[in-house]
Amino acid sequence: QVQLVESGGGSVQAGGSLRLSCAASGFTYSRSCMGWFRQAPGKEREGVAAIYSGIPAPYYVDSVKGRFTISQDNAKNTLYLQMTDLKPGDTGMYYCAAQRAGFCTYTLRASDFPYWGQGTQVTVSS
Repeated sequence: QVQLVESGGGSVQAGGSLRLSCAASGFTYSRSCMGWFRQAPGKEREGVAAIYSGIPAPYYVDSVKGRFTISQDNAKNTLYLQMTDLKPGDTGMYYCAAQRAGFCTYTLRASDFPYWGQGTQVTVSS
């Protein structure tokens, strides 16, 4: 079955960096569209960044452009999110999500992603 396991979260001060990892198994990873989402307490889950199969340029939400970098290692079936210059507003639970291979919607709507990890907490203090 599809499994996504995130790791790498933690507590940092503003301006710090973290790298999140998402180990994927149980599906054709290299043909799937993958995304990172986050959810702060009391807020809706929002898309942060995505890699779309067949499209070289990743997508980022405006609030993280220039600070976050999404990447993947197809040989390791692993998705990454390098986060730099972290701000208190980046605090939240971060989730890795996947779409079915060959059924990429090229969106960053949570409802378009059927597979989810359990999340990893990121806390940024000022």
